[in-house]
Amino acid sequence: MSRIVVKVGSNILAGKKSGLNLERVCAIASDLSKLLDAGHEVVMVSSGAVAAGMSKLGLKEKPKEICLKQAAAAAGQSSLIQAYERCFGEYSRKVAQVLLTRDDLSGRARYLNARNTLITLLEYGIIPIINENDTVATDEIKFGDNDHLAALVSGLIDADRLVILSDVDGLYPEDPKKNKAAKIIPLIDSITSGIENMAGGSGSAVGTGGMYSKVLAAKKAVYFGVRVNIINGRKKGLIVSLLSAKQHGTEFVPQDKKISSRKGWIAYAVKPKGSIVLDDGAVNALLRSGKSLLPSGIAGVDGVFDTGDAVFCLSPSGRRIAKGIVNYSSLDIEKIKGKKTTEIEPVLGYKYSDEVIHRDNLVVLAG
Repeated sequence: MSRIVVKVGSNILAGKKSGLNLERVCAIASDLSKLLDAGHEVVMVSSGAVAAGMSKLGLKEKPKEICLKQAAAAAGQSSLIQAYERCFGEYSRKVAQVLLTRDDLSGRARYLNARNTLITLLEYGIIPIINENDTVATDEIKFGDNDHLAALVSGLIDADRLVILSDVDGLYPEDPKKNKAAKIIPLIDSITSGIENMAGGSGSAVGTGGMYSKVLAAKKAVYFGVRVNIINGRKKGLIVSLLSAKQHGTEFVPQDKKISSRKGWIAYAVKPKGSIVLDDGAVNALLRSGKSLLPSGIAGVDGVFDTGDAVFCLSPSGRRIAKGIVNYSSLDIEKIKGKKTTEIEPVLGYKYSDEVIHRDNLVVLAG
């Protein structure tokens, strides 16, 4: 048995003007029910609320104003979950609606609570259908797109596989609409900058992401040890065939040394509150030696943050090399930067720790 996250975008479930395509929703429900029959656990991350709400509000194109987009999401979310309930109900399957914002996964306690809720639903044989809570989400608490959310959910529940249903067959080295001879890339074992460049960056008429966001999502998920597949979501039966060991679309190979759930949370779920600039010695200690960050290796502080907040660690040139949870506030770090650990208490009058960021709370982002 494996645990699978399936991400479905608006462009799969709805057209530019027609709202939800119930036939396609039911086709997806049919395929996923077969996976459940085979003993797999399935979690869905589904867009489509805004697209469904557009028809209710009489909108001809995707709204740009935040309040109108949120109104469309509110009007459409009930239609979206109702469609899933109806279609999965034909196969005697039950679903649960789970709406999240970035804040729900930023705090460690809420992150674990979300995990426990999803695992409990799976234990009861219920399919969680997750969507970003667009009705209340603002730029400050948005995931950005559901591809990113799907990658986070994959790490959150220790999934074995993330299947992203796209409106194309997979990743091509160049646009197949412009070059009919372009061949799909079947297997990618390392997501390089070249692979990211191949993905481009354009989105669909009703969705927020394109192939670029899917590749970035895959890049996150493989570090959790999750196998990622991008396949055509408009072709019925494809996901069933994929899980029967047939090759479809583009597959991204998981990393041999996967990141822990906690470090994945630090790397991808927690919003950074500032940055710490390191000297060359500290950069080398973090990247090459797996060391903790000591005050002696800090050259500067950017932003205002408190103990327990997440920050980026920057090289002298400004490159993000790591992210971690700090043991001291920005004000305290300004006072102890460049100093030895024995000087922390004399300077501050107290000492929480020798380390500004302990290696257990630090994730390397660049080599």
